[in-house]
Amino acid sequence: MRGRPHVTWPAVVTAVTLAALYIGGVAAYVAWAMHAVAQGAAAAWFLTGAVLIYIAVPAVAAAFSFALAWICRAPRPPGRRIGLAATLRMFRDEMRAIARSGPRMAFSWWRMRDPEAAPAIAPVLLLHGVLCNAGVWRGLQPRFAARGIGPVYTLSYGPPWASIEAFADEAATKIDAILAATGARKVTVVGHSMGGLVARAYLRRYGGAKVRCLVTVGAPHHGSVHAWLVPGTCLAQLRPGNSWLAELNRDETMPVAVRGIALWSWHDSMVAPQTSARLAGAENVELTGIGHNALLASTEVFARVAQELERAARDAASDVAAETDATSALIY
Repeated sequence: MRGRPHVTWPAVVTAVTLAALYIGGVAAYVAWAMHAVAQGAAAAWFLTGAVLIYIAVPAVAAAFSFALAWICRAPRPPGRRIGLAATLRMFRDEMRAIARSGPRMAFSWWRMRDPEAAPAIAPVLLLHGVLCNAGVWRGLQPRFAARGIGPVYTLSYGPPWASIEAFADEAATKIDAILAATGARKVTVVGHSMGGLVARAYLRRYGGAKVRCLVTVGAPHHGSVHAWLVPGTCLAQLRPGNSWLAELNRDETMPVAVRGIALWSWHDSMVAPQTSARLAGAENVELTGIGHNALLASTEVFARVAQELERAARDAASDVAAETDATSALIY
């Protein structure tokens, strides 16, 4: 059973902004095409143009982010370099991921519903990246369900340009609500991009008593040059060398009993230098030939994330069994 749509005004702001861009762009193009056709232009040209524009927008976005990431790249070991064919596949996959994530955030975010309140021992919380909403996880929702992972919760925090510390407070409220709804002792957190830093800011402020495991995916733990391109408090906190990041990274170890896993790609297109996604206090999993947005669509990434979530579920079950045995021993 799925609960009601998890509607928050930050999610609405992101969705409405993107929807306005999509709808406005389509309306303007259709109006121009209709006027031109009425003047005698061939409609086929405008149909072809629509397809080309649909391809061009994610292509330009991917090309720009890859170019900047390449200019500011971390030195790659010989074994982590890829050839032309793999590069083209990587570019194609990043384009696809960008093309899909925009509409999901604009039109499908409301389908990311919290589960109905019910007892569970291994709930999961997914935290999205900067200037996004929970819609980015839409493609993974059925894949988690197929593996029997969950219950899975999402959070759209904001306002979009606010401080990561404010997002961490929202995560704290959400974690408390999840534990209350499920009766679980701890939650496992998966954070993509800035979501990983939101989770770490939560752990620094609130401790790890309510978190079993943190999995970060392409998180700019030490900043990214891409953050200089957009204004906003959270973007400023993602810029390399800023004081907020320096304080966050003063101690990169995980809190006691919290297992940390950092998945990162040598070819991340939006975290540069790419080694910024390493986390000293976690198990680092190096990936090759995957762009930033494509991390959420990668079968390799999903397999590893699912493996960690299933391990967390087994650990939770072991804890429950141990507590039951201890209670039984006291009774008898």
